[in-house]
Parts: sequence; C-alpha cells; structure tokens
Amino acid sequence: MTRHVTGASAFQNCGVFFVKMVSYKRLSPEDVQFSNTAASEEPPEEVTEVKAPEESERPLLPRRPSCSATTAIISLGFLLLMASGIWLLGTIFWLHAPSSSAPHMAPPPRPSPGVGKAIPDPQACAGVPEAWRFDCYPERGVVVTRELCEARNCCFIPASSPPPVRNSVPWCFYSPTFPSYSLVSLNQTEQGEVGTLVRTVKTYYPKDVLTLQLEVLYETDHRLRVRISDPSASRFEVPIAVPNATEKASSPAYSVELSKDPFGLVVKRTSSGTVLLNTTVAPLFFCDQFLQLSSSLSSQYVYGLGEHRSSFLHDIHWNTLTMWARDLTNLYGAHPFYLTMEEGGRGTAHGFFLLNSNAMDVVLQPGPAVTWRTIGGILDFYVFLGPDPASVIGQYLEVVGYPSMPVYWALGYHLCRWGYGSSSATWDVVKNMRNYGIPQDVQWNDIDYMDHALDFTFDPANFSTLPDMVKDLHNHGQRYVMILDPGISSVQQEGRYWPYDEGLKRGVFINHSDGKTLIGKVWPGQTAFPDFSDPVTHEWWYDNLKRFHDQVPFDGLWIDMNEPSNFVDGSTVGCPDNELENPPYTPGVLGGLLRAKTVCASALQKTSLHYNMHSLYGLLEAKASANALRRILGKRAFVISRSTFPSQGLYSGHWLGDNRSHWKDMYTSIAGMLTFNLLGVPLVGADVCGFSEQSDEELCVRWTQLGAFYPFSRNHNTLGEPAQDPTAFSPLARAAMRQSLLLRYSLFPLLYTLFHRAHTHGHTVARPLLFEFPEDVRTYGIDKQFLWGRSLLVTPVLDPGVDYVVGYFPQGLWYDYYTVRIHSQELRLHAPLDKINLYLREGAIIPTQRPNTTLWVSSGQPLHLISCLTEDGSATGELFWDDGESLDTFETDQYAEIVFSVVKVWFNERDHMALVFKMGFNLKPRQFRVMSMGVLTVTDLGLNLSQNFTISWM
Repeated sequence: MTRHVTGASAFQNCGVFFVKMVSYKRLSPEDVQFSNTAASEEPPEEVTEVKAPEESERPLLPRRPSCSATTAIISLGFLLLMASGIWLLGTIFWLHAPSSSAPHMAPPPRPSPGVGKAIPDPQACAGVPEAWRFDCYPERGVVVTRELCEARNCCFIPASSPPPVRNSVPWCFYSPTFPSYSLVSLNQTEQGEVGTLVRTVKTYYPKDVLTLQLEVLYETDHRLRVRISDPSASRFEVPIAVPNATEKASSPAYSVELSKDPFGLVVKRTSSGTVLLNTTVAPLFFCDQFLQLSSSLSSQYVYGLGEHRSSFLHDIHWNTLTMWARDLTNLYGAHPFYLTMEEGGRGTAHGFFLLNSNAMDVVLQPGPAVTWRTIGGILDFYVFLGPDPASVIGQYLEVVGYPSMPVYWALGYHLCRWGYGSSSATWDVVKNMRNYGIPQDVQWNDIDYMDHALDFTFDPANFSTLPDMVKDLHNHGQRYVMILDPGISSVQQEGRYWPYDEGLKRGVFINHSDGKTLIGKVWPGQTAFPDFSDPVTHEWWYDNLKRFHDQVPFDGLWIDMNEPSNFVDGSTVGCPDNELENPPYTPGVLGGLLRAKTVCASALQKTSLHYNMHSLYGLLEAKASANALRRILGKRAFVISRSTFPSQGLYSGHWLGDNRSHWKDMYTSIAGMLTFNLLGVPLVGADVCGFSEQSDEELCVRWTQLGAFYPFSRNHNTLGEPAQDPTAFSPLARAAMRQSLLLRYSLFPLLYTLFHRAHTHGHTVARPLLFEFPEDVRTYGIDKQFLWGRSLLVTPVLDPGVDYVVGYFPQGLWYDYYTVRIHSQELRLHAPLDKINLYLREGAIIPTQRPNTTLWVSSGQPLHLISCLTEDGSATGELFWDDGESLDTFETDQYAEIVFSVVKVWFNERDHMALVFKMGFNLKPRQFRVMSMGVLTVTDLGLNLSQNFTISWM
C-alpha cells in the first residue's frame, strides 16, 4: 500500500530527520580491400588503406603484337609471383584462424540470377557518400577485389582516406539500385497491417526466401512491433514470453510509412516529425542463414547493444559489435537492444529491440546508420517511443520483463576469491572482517571448494568444515554463496557420481546431431552439458541442488562458464562439417567459428538446435536456478550469472566477468554497470579491486569506494595473487574501505527503495546523468559519474596519484553530502584517499539508516530523512519497506510504501514546515531540534507512522 507524507519548510539547504524504524528485512594494393578482420581480445595492429591511383595515374602495360616463349615464361612467372603475394597478404590478414581446423572461407561469389554480371552505374555509385556506404562484402579475412565485388553487382570505390580505427569505410558497397524486396500487397488487421514482400532477383547468399510476410503491429501508443517472417516454413523464434496486443493503438506517438518498390519502412515521431527508423537506406536480405536489415539512426548517441568493454556511449565510426555469448571478446551477454538520444536537444529518446538470439553483427556507421546481420531466426523488432530515456527503458522492460526484487542481503558487501584453499582460510577472512568492524553480508567460494572440480560436491579434506562455517555465518546474520559451472563430469565411475548418472538416465544433456551425448572439457575434465531448454533438466537441477543443500545450506548461487564455455572447440570428437557449423556468413566471433570454445552449433537441444539457442544458455540456466532456490528456501532467490540475454533480470543479477586490476578496468566498469541497468539487469557490479593481476593499495581503496556504489558489490580475485580483501591492507587503507562500506550500508533504505521501483516500474537503479537531464547534451557522453536514482550523484576517483576529481553538475542546486554546501556546473572536487564525492540534488528526500556490519542489524536502526530543498522550499522522497526476503510481498500487499513531501507554506506571515507520515511502523519519536546548517533531528515524539500526522516548525 502507498501512503503520502506532506510537509513544509523554510530551509534552503539539507535537513536530516531521525525516526526509529522496526526491523523487517558490452595496406591495400590497387583495387583491393581487406575485409573486416575477426574479432580479438585486443585490437590488432591498425591496417592502413592506401588509396588506389586514379585511372590517369595507373601505368599501362606495353602492347605487343606477339609473345615469344621467353616473354611468356617471364609473364607466367610474374603472374605466379603476384598470386603468391596476394595469397600471403590474405593469410596475414586472416586473424584468429583456429589451429584445430581450417578456417571457413566465404562462399564463392556468384552473380545474381536475373542480373548476371551487370555492373552498377558508376555515377550512381559515385553519388553514395562514404558515411552511407553499406558493406556488400562483410566476410572477414577476404581480400576484396574489384572483381569479387562486381560479381556481387556492387559498387567498388576505394575510400578517400584511411580511417583511424580498425573497422573501415567499405570499398565494396550496395548501389542505390541493388535489388531488394517489393511490397505487393497490404491489408488492414485489428492490430495494424499485414503484407506480402516478394524478391524477384536472388542474392549472392544461398537459399533466399523469395516471399515474406510483413506484420506491422501498433501494440501501444508508445510501442511498435514489426515482424518479417517466412509464411511457407516455420523458423526459430526466441522462446521468451512477450506481450501480445489484441487491438491497434488508438493514439500512437509514431507514424509508419511503407514504400512499395523497393520495400522500405519509415517510422517517425508524430510530435516532431523526427525519423526514428528508415530501412530504405540499404537492401533487405532474408536468406535461410543470412538476414540483414539496415536503417538510418536519428543521431550519433547510441547506447546498449550487448556486453562490450568500452565507453557507455558507442563509437559509430564503423564499429562492429558481435553478439554470440563467449567467455572472451564478444563477451558474455547478447542484448540486441539500443537506446538513442535524438538530435535537436529536446531530450527525446527512442529504443530499438531485435528479438533474435542467433549469432549476429551490429554495425554502426557515421551516416549515422545501423546494420543488423544475423544468421537465423526471423526479423522481429520493436520500436519504443519514450519520449524520454527512462520511459524507453520502462517500455522495453514491459516486453522482456521487469527485474525481480532482490533479497535484502544481496545489497550488502560480498567477499570472494579463487584460492582460499580451505574452509578454515575462508573462515579466517570472515572473522578478520568482524574483528575490524568492516561490513560484510555474504561470503563466497570459487571452484576450489569442490572435490576435484565436481559440481554438487565439496572437498572432504580441505573444506571439511564448510558446513560449520556456513552455520557460523548464519548465526551472525550472514549468508553463503557458492559457484556452479554447467559442465557435469562424464568420466566418474558408474554409481559414484549421481549428477551424471541420473542426468544420463533422464536424458538431460545436450546431444550431438547423431543423438549421442556431446562431451566437452571443462575444469573436471570431460564433461556433458545440461540442456536447460528442457523442463526435465530443470527438475534434475533442482534435485541436485536440494541434495547438496541438505549437506551445505547455501543461500545463493553463482553460475559461471555458462555461455557455455568449453576448453575444446565443439566437442572432444569435433563437429560435423555442415552448414550449421560453417554458415555462409559467420559474424565476428572470436576464433572465427561458431563452435570456438563452446559446443557444436549443430548440437541438439530440446527446444531447437544449439545454433539457435547458444546465447540463451545463461538465461535458461538462471531460470532453472532461481526457480529451484525458491522451492528449496521458500524465499527470494539470489543468483548471479555470467552469461545473459534479454529478460535476465527476472531470474538473476550479473557480474561483469573477469577484469584486471587496472585503473582502466575500473573506469569501464561504470559503463558496464550503466549498460546493464538499461538492459533490465540492475543487480550488477564488477570484481572490486580487479580479478586478475595484483591490485595495489591505492587502486583497491578507490575501487572499493566506487564498488560501494555498484548495485551489486563484491570483491573477488584470482588464484595465485595476494589477498585483496579490506583486512589485507594498511590501517589507513582499511579505514578508508570500512568508511565507504559503512556509507553504503547507511544508504540501504534508498538502495532498497530503488530496487523496488525497478521491480514494479522498470526504473534504473544506477543511471547515467542523461536520464535525469536529457535536454543537457553535455551529459550524453558522461560515464565517469552516475546517479543512484534521480538524486544521489556519485563522482569517484578513477586515476592514480590524485587528490581531486572533476565533476559535472547539471543545472540546479546540488548539496555536498558531507558539508551541505551547494554547488553547480563543472567543479574540481577535493578527493583525499578516504573520500568519495557524493552530492544530493535539490528537491530530494532520501531515507538513510545508522549502519552496522550486516544489513540484518542495520535494518533495525533509526531511520534518517535527508531533505534537500529547491529554491521554493519543496522536496519529495519515498521509502519502500518489507521483510526483505519473502516472495511477492508487493503483489500480496505485505509491505509499506511511504511518500514524503515538503512544501513551503504561509502561516501568520511566517514560513512553516510540515511532515505527515502515513502507514508504516509504531515509531515514537519524542523530540526534535534544529541544528547548525539547517539540520533537523526528530526523535521520540510518540508518533505512530500508521496514522497521519504533521511536524511543523518555523
């Protein structure tokens, strides 16, 4: 239930109110261009393109009436030398060819039937600006010559200048007259329009679908859905639940224009006429294993698009982003959604979501424009009209699902490392944290707790006291989380390893195309991989978790290696040589093969081929894990997953994977955190202090300060590196870390309330400044600062050896969290080693609590309200409170939601303030007093928050 609290004040700065609360708890020679290279962990050396000479500059071979034998031999040798040179260059530029098998080459070029080798009009080709060239030869590792390009009936013009980045202006691109589909019929339906698209000229990829069905669905006033599919054959569609509209939107904020020949779709914002989508810029492809859709973008400001370590704002200068879940580059999460801020400074935004899970490339180019290339499924996409960025995210989450409400202790501080080595060493760290009074809610273990890396076991020698340690954690109000990998050992003696024996009996594992269990290699050696698309597997997974929970009563799960990761390509016996393993086009996956360090693309799963299901693996494992935990514990599930897909937030949070103890990695973690909040996974954070390599003290202090404001805060490092928990450092560093964690714990009521808003309204928890200040273009590229909610601005130190940081303060009043001084615009802020700069936005009331070392204890401490008034003396805020762990408390009305407001009122020629509390707990403050700088303390007035009341002062 929601209750509103009103009041009034004459204060022009922050006031603090204390109220006691009850505990409830992502070199070319002439006429030659090298195609884009395969993706790699680090960018390869930049390739300089040399502009081809003009025709007048090209040397002419001497014409001879005849050819002697000697001349013929010399000529033949010269040709062989040239051929060898081209072969060598092609070899050099074929990056990441797997050693285990020959790289799959691009299909041999073939002319389009019906067009033959008709070369496009040179004038038409020359009229295409470089920024609007759409690549006609995107295959990687191919030396693209004029002959190859024109065999595809495309334009070949060398770029005017070499670009400064790896990806480049295409030399081979579509002409304005390249054949596409035509719209031959269009009929009205109750939801919109349905039409037929026909292609009369085949493309250069095999198995064109020549007739398509077009559906334009006006689902809501702010959501448009378009489906392009094959009406004659069933194709794979992503098996996640999405809303289905039954009638056409009555007052849509968008208009749709359809062109007939060639077919094109233009979507405009009705209020401004801004073009949000225009697919007429390039031809549409729909082949069995190659689907391509291009569109203009409304601006250069693009965010989202999966998991990639980069800045928050994407570079649109020929930037290719690949989506195919992987434990290295392309990275773990496939999220084909972007948000764009529109040009004009009006603060309007829109979003685009392609509901497709197949391997894909997304190409951003400076038109600005975007191209989607996927190798399966259908084209099923949404346009979200916003109009502001926060509304766009809410509309996106209406489709894929709002995130679940986390259990309260998930928002505490988590400790982990690979290499504790024993339960006693793990326990010692916990005890040291207690002795130093450093907050900690959750202790984790990596795979070293397992018996020979076997899931659902623990080492009986080194971790013999693990059950006792978990019991001790529970006795201190703390929790335990363990890691699980999906790979199940297949080489244990029959009858000795129940998870594999029972899984084989129930048929829960992914199979080869011949129906035999697919065997790969992970930590325990040869392994089988559960098929989480099968409900039978979910029940088997639950049974395994329940059996292990009876031995070690864990509280949450960390599911890792779930892309799924494999130490061999495909399987121990390889993969079939077929079109699934070697598609006509392979996106930029690391290794150049779909099976690289994962299972065979041709492998069989219950729902479909792994070719279609690969990027869904982490999502489906998270679903199985969350549902199992709810059954076992009867409470909210805590699951952290490495691999993710749209709707992940329904079942799990996410950590940003294996990073390094580098300042740059700390900086890019902010972009990762903000991106996942856009993607509907607000419970997100990076490994604090870095996972690999040794963290120095200054870096770890600064990272702990930043990590205190990750929605999910965990310190984790790797095997063989020194300890980096707070107790491992000097007293000065330890004190600074403790202070930042206590600050986090004091803000728990605010953080918990923000997660409630994410769960019920699709809001972000950590958000970029542009979400609150969309009309301020300066905020569009800021990813070194961020907000909690709408009001708390965090400005961390991200560089070594400095005691200051520069922060940008958008228009309005801002209050220093520590000193109540007011700032605005860009400022150089003092930032000694023990401080992270926090500022509060005018008009905010935020709830805080007196912190303790666990959230269980903190949640019973007095409540503080910090009010920062606008110039007219007003402020608002809210608090959501429940028991912190029960299921569906909001849905069953088992909660309290209190809305606070402060307004300036006039009474007897004096300004007064009034606070009215409605609903809540039996709190009985007895007195209040006004302190320096307008800080108001209210205590023990004998007031009951279940009733309306007013506190007034002058």
